[in-house]
Amino acid sequence: MANKLIVNNITAGYGAVRVLHGVSIRLEEGETVVLLGTNGNGKSTLIKCIMGMVKPDSGELYLESDGERIDLTSMACEEIVNIGISLIPEGRRLFPLFTVRENLVAGAYRKAARKELEKNLKFSYEFFPILEKRMTQLAGTLSGGEQQMLAVARGLMSNPKILLVDEPSVGLAPILVSEVISKIKGLKEEFGLTVLMTEQNFNQAIKIADRGYIIVEGKIKFEAHTPEELSEHELIKKFYLGV
Repeated sequence: MANKLIVNNITAGYGAVRVLHGVSIRLEEGETVVLLGTNGNGKSTLIKCIMGMVKPDSGELYLESDGERIDLTSMACEEIVNIGISLIPEGRRLFPLFTVRENLVAGAYRKAARKELEKNLKFSYEFFPILEKRMTQLAGTLSGGEQQMLAVARGLMSNPKILLVDEPSVGLAPILVSEVISKIKGLKEEFGLTVLMTEQNFNQAIKIADRGYIIVEGKIKFEAHTPEELSEHELIKKFYLGV
């Protein structure tokens, strides 16, 4: 049955600082949704709420899976990974003193993924040939683009149903951003994944979006039902297209 991620009226922050103010989004099975906003508007905080890294002050956050409603607000991060939600974090967050292969193996943390370890390693190397060439190289010595590809591949090693991708373009040259976004699209199609991606780079994000949201100062200002609606919105023209 379908998996659906629901974020309903979430308020969250850090200490006395409120970052999210009544945020609501949904993620249906098989679609790619982009969450657009300039730096500091709450995109990463929302991702951290979904992953159990930041606990919301109020609101609902749950996964509907196989007819069951699973409350994510009461779960620890590792439990959320175990039910099939995987994060590719902003800044990659690799283990720099682990080899490429060791980072990939670490991604197969959850029990359900361990039996597929060799199969997923093989797929990662086929999809990202450079990683096979760098298999024994320390992750911290890879180029920025290679590190991002490793982070994406590591996220897939847990056999997720839902993939959260936080700011994949950060720190990359434009040509590498295009390549990484293309790889995320390919992986989504290959695995039938459901993807939520936060981005500041509108021109790249729109290439793989089925629909999207614009977040400003911790509030959802617009929900687009198609990529065209997103492209035509005044906030996109103001913040991204210089109109």
